[in-house]
Amino acid sequence: MNDVEIIEKTKALLGDKVLEISNPALRRVFLKVDPKNLIPAVEVLKNSLGFIYVATISDLDSGENFEIIYHFAKPGSQLNLRTLVPKAHPHVESICAVIPGAILYERELQDMFGLVVDHIPDPRRLVLPDDWPEGNYPLRKDWKYERPPEKIPGGKS
Repeated sequence: MNDVEIIEKTKALLGDKVLEISNPALRRVFLKVDPKNLIPAVEVLKNSLGFIYVATISDLDSGENFEIIYHFAKPGSQLNLRTLVPKAHPHVESICAVIPGAILYERELQDMFGLVVDHIPDPRRLVLPDDWPEGNYPLRKDWKYERPPEKIPGGKS
């Protein structure tokens, strides 16, 4: 299936759920949907278009919003599914019911950006230590790192 066929079939199957769709380079398709249409879009990509592999999920902190990008791949094609969630209410539905392997990437989004992934099967921390302070998300633009006082074993107090 070439890029044009992927775009046409996606438009036909998702209809008005597609906010944007483009083909910026050969074998690269970008699709944007509203967060409420994320699961139906992932189901169409997997079941009708053969995108069964999520290479990664990335996030972009644009200040007011988070742009979550699901990078799907299959031989000969890559499709980036984008959705925008407000930073004030950073909730997104887990896609693990459709693509179970996405769990590690979703857990990383929770740790590093403070996104709330609703209905994730295992919400435990993945990257940060268990005692990491709540509300500190290292990949947010507004995060400020404050180095804790250094403790030298056997040193003076």
